[in-house]
Amino acid sequence: MILKVLNLYAGIGGNRKLWEDIEVTAVEWVPEIAQIYRDFFPDDEVIETDAHQFLLENFQDYDFIWSSPPCPTHSRARFWGSRGGLHYEPPVYPDMTLYQEIVFLDNYFDGKYCVENVKSYYVPLIKPQELGRHFLWANFLIQEKEMKEYHQHHGNIELLSKRKGFDLSKYKGINRRKILRNCMEPELGKTILDSAKGNTQITLLDL
Repeated sequence: MILKVLNLYAGIGGNRKLWEDIEVTAVEWVPEIAQIYRDFFPDDEVIETDAHQFLLENFQDYDFIWSSPPCPTHSRARFWGSRGGLHYEPPVYPDMTLYQEIVFLDNYFDGKYCVENVKSYYVPLIKPQELGRHFLWANFLIQEKEMKEYHQHHGNIELLSKRKGFDLSKYKGINRRKILRNCMEPELGKTILDSAKGNTQITLLDL
């Protein structure tokens, strides 16, 4: 049976790059980013709309749901900037869309899901699993995998392109460096989907 996957806040599809034998619906709000996703994954259905609302209205149509809500308001880097770091960022409220989706999926969704975000500057309100630089809320156990750290190469577009497998050189008017930095490591995306396929479903209370 082909797994029906909903890929929310899809970006250019770093998490999706190594997925196989699946049917994917990707939701991406920014038209320029959505077009790049289409170019790399022409067989996927790509919808340009609000991922948060799309989830609420369509969650029951899928076997596996991946969500990566916006992370800046939760990140340690932004918090350090607001506390006098090298690049000042004004204090902001954390975007609670993240926890809305975790609670919603854990209670309403009958399939398997994973909500991904950065490691937060505060103690997470709901206990996540951790892998590399990521917090992961999922209703299955994710395989442990040693993730390499690549901080020293974040500013090098060529190295980022090679490692993540996306050549963005033909696209104009976009911040290629930022897009590639935000793009998930394909190996991590594969590890998570493989874990979902092979593990018994649990609830967050079991973690």
